[in-house]
Amino acid sequence: MPESVECHSGYTYGERPVAFQWEGARLEVAVVMTQWRSPEGRQFCVRTGDGRIFELVYREHAGEWSIAPL
Repeated sequence: MPESVECHSGYTYGERPVAFQWEGARLEVAVVMTQWRSPEGRQFCVRTGDGRIFELVYREHAGEWSIAPL
């Protein structure tokens, strides 16, 4: 099942994540620590308001996000 990520979108979709669903809770992104592009798509390392760190990956070819705690 695809993950749920809210993002800021300017001229393209998914420019910057702002919040996401994790274990039934909505977590707001406090800081995008780093971002990069890979053959898979856009990837972000983010810190939430409660200090947890996650990797968010937008797989452009599938149009889906994945979320992993770090």
